[in-house]
Amino acid sequence: MKKAFTMIELVMVIVILGIVASIGSEIVLTLYKNYIQSRAMNQLEIQTELTLEQIAKRLQYRIKPSTIARRENGNFTGLSNSDNSYSIIEWIGYSNESLLSSPPGWSGFIDLDHVNTNKTARTLKTTDSNLTFTGNTMSALTEGAVDLTAGREAALIFQTAYNAGDFGWAQNNINTNGTATIRVIRNTDDILTINYAIDIPTDIYEHYALAHSAYAIVPSNFNSTDFNLTLRFNYQPWLGQNYNSNGNEVLAEHVSLFQFKQDDTVIRLKLCLHDNNETGTGDRIAICKEKVIY
Repeated sequence: MKKAFTMIELVMVIVILGIVASIGSEIVLTLYKNYIQSRAMNQLEIQTELTLEQIAKRLQYRIKPSTIARRENGNFTGLSNSDNSYSIIEWIGYSNESLLSSPPGWSGFIDLDHVNTNKTARTLKTTDSNLTFTGNTMSALTEGAVDLTAGREAALIFQTAYNAGDFGWAQNNINTNGTATIRVIRNTDDILTINYAIDIPTDIYEHYALAHSAYAIVPSNFNSTDFNLTLRFNYQPWLGQNYNSNGNEVLAEHVSLFQFKQDDTVIRLKLCLHDNNETGTGDRIAICKEKVIY
């Protein structure tokens, strides 16, 4: 006698297989959702870290007293006096690229006892410098905006105490931009000439730095939790320019928070990025990181 499945048994098997299949598909969907969320988090982690590293690399070469915080309306203060109402960080960086040669493009030292260090003649003897190399390097970096010639001066900044407002941030007038940034041109390979009588400093110090650009980190939207973070560069406050004058590079998209503060000489940055729901799961994934720059 042959035995066969009854209709009830077949129905029960089909029902059980359906239950198993539905449970399996839910597991697969959950695993896939977890995978794409993990992938998005990893990408945000990397992007956030790289963005902070780019900012930190620029800030590493900052002229520390020049660093300011600025509001959207243009008001600014020294970074140490700022709070979260300031959304832009701005600074002048010393020209590290033109420093790196052998001998260095500029030595960073003024020979105070040399006959060619003369306030009346407006000349500064900077022994062991290669100012031709310096001018050429600055010109390449600024697309000709600074090359140590008249009208395209670099800024010389003595290593002494300055207030943040002494660096030309107010943009009032090209001849009253401040006492910290002294406009200089190349006289010979180791002599700089102060190019404007108004820029003659009260005192001349032994140590100095040369600068070819200021930098700013600027949000694309000041009243949003979804904006691009941009690096502004190749502008010269000592020549009457501001951060809207020239270079503009997007550092990160879909930024929800960018904050900074200064503790003594240490700058703390906080950056939060989100994925704009690119996973399609309905949840916006966000990553926040902090970095300290000395």
